Amino acid sequence: MPLKDVLLDELRDMYSAENQLVKALPKLAKGAKDAKLKELFTAHLEETKGQVERLKEVFGHLGEKPTGEHCNGMEGVIEEGKDALEKDEEGASFDSGLIGAALRTEHYEIAGYQASISMAKTLGMQDVIDLLTQNLNEELAAAAKISAAAGPIFMKSSEEPEQKKKPMSAKEKTSAQKSRDDEKAAAPGLKKRAS
Repeated sequence: MPLKDVLLDELRDMYSAENQLVKALPKLAKGAKDAKLKELFTAHLEETKGQVERLKEVFGHLGEKPTGEHCNGMEGVIEEGKDALEKDEEGASFDSGLIGAALRTEHYEIAGYQASISMAKTLGMQDVIDLLTQNLNEELAAAAKISAAAGPIFMKSSEEPEQKKKPMSAKEKTSAQKSRDDEKAAAPGLKKRAS
């Protein structure tokens, strides 16, 4: 497969990812308890809409349509955000979970844009590089803003009293079992490494 086709797949993946985020960010903003965090999610929603438009421009430069690829990775990361919203935490501890999910989302996007930009550089596509770099810079800035907001929220969370453990939900039990299965499957490879 030629590099241009790989780039197109990557760009379609990013286009799907950004569209999924346009739907997910309002839920994070609504669920956040901290006013600064709410504001960051709301502001990043507007940036994300702009990123979708830039990606449409990229496809225009390439003479291609942006659709045709669903981003399973972003779907999974967004699912983690949904899980954070469903947690029974309160106050700053609740927001701490949202921060973790938001940072995973930003880092996923950053990696996708970095890969796409590198491919476009190899292909000498300066117009594409310029547009993707704008999106990358917004993602880097969003991650930095979330990280900056995290400090005071994490500090408040560390001061909150521990809550009595509640019984695990069916979803949490399934997740815990999958985690044990992952650990078991990885064990043989980890033992070899220790040798």
